[in-house]
Amino acid sequence: MSDKTPAVLRHPTPAAQLPVATLLLAGGKGTRLHQLTARDSKPAVPFAGTNRIIDFAMANAVRSGLHRMLVATQYAPHSLHHHLPTRWGRHFPQSGLVLQDGQDRFMGTADAARQTWDALQAMGGDQVLILAADHVYDMDYADLLAAHRASGAAVTVAVDTVARAEARGFGVMQADAQGRILSFLEKPADPPGMIDQPDRAMVSMGIYVFDRRWLQEALFDRPVEAMDFGQDVIPDAVAQGVAAVWQMPAGPSGRGYWRDVGTLDALRRAQLDFVAAEPARLPFASPASDWYLGRGSIAMPGAIVPDSARLTCTLVAPGTHVPPGLTTGENAAEDARWFTRTPSGTVLITQAMLDRRAAHAHIRRSVTPPPSNRRGLHA
Repeated sequence: MSDKTPAVLRHPTPAAQLPVATLLLAGGKGTRLHQLTARDSKPAVPFAGTNRIIDFAMANAVRSGLHRMLVATQYAPHSLHHHLPTRWGRHFPQSGLVLQDGQDRFMGTADAARQTWDALQAMGGDQVLILAADHVYDMDYADLLAAHRASGAAVTVAVDTVARAEARGFGVMQADAQGRILSFLEKPADPPGMIDQPDRAMVSMGIYVFDRRWLQEALFDRPVEAMDFGQDVIPDAVAQGVAAVWQMPAGPSGRGYWRDVGTLDALRRAQLDFVAAEPARLPFASPASDWYLGRGSIAMPGAIVPDSARLTCTLVAPGTHVPPGLTTGENAAEDARWFTRTPSGTVLITQAMLDRRAAHAHIRRSVTPPPSNRRGLHA
């Protein structure tokens, strides 16, 4: 199957083009992915074969009937500026997919919206849809937009629920029975539980719908310029009492699926979710046999792994050639000596790491004297 056509879009359900301006935020550096983002942004990281993380948001947009989108890039944008027009450009009308490089310009997510406002304004529509490019999920944005319009809120935040202990890295909120947001905390050390489920927390998915006029005022008419949606804009909306939540419904698997794959552990485990079944639709068909190595390990595009290697809980970076007989995931100290290993046991192998390991072995061989043929005193 050609990777140029998303399998899930070959016979798409006809969708009306939604009259909304869409901004896809795709500038994240993804430092917790370590060497995988040394030259690429987090949204560009491969996922489940030939897919990239950003492809989930792009596939959702196309299926939802979005026909105009501005993608704001920033860190290491070059691969995205090639990938998006090549794989997705033909799903948008001429000039419908616009990429803007914000290197050294965008000071935050809200600042990216402010600096691209003229282009967003030109898209028309009474709402502005803000999307994150670094999550794995399956969503119909048309449902979100319809719920926003029906609620009468100025701002709607798409949410999921997680265990309280897992909520520290997200925007966490509480909402009343009508869905109005009562409080919002960005990455709190002690996340508050939901009113009706105190052991779970309601977290932002980084997906927002704004009434255009309200957002314009928030970006341009405040005494202090807002730089970030989570830190500045959403708390402002909550304080005004004009923010509502929208809970992501169950997907094709019968349950909602949304994963933030911002760490090596999360990236590896999310791909394992797609081995036996697809909890969310993959943007491009990619059989697990093409990228799953067994023993909880993943091979990224261009990686070569011989059958004699025994890799456990390991990510093999793109283009990496694993030597015969390599073992990982069984000796934490040995893994950490040569590779990147997380406290939870995920190992990342890159070609540079293997080259360093091989060079060390060569030096040791060259400086070790050959064994003596003389017998010892006690032979």
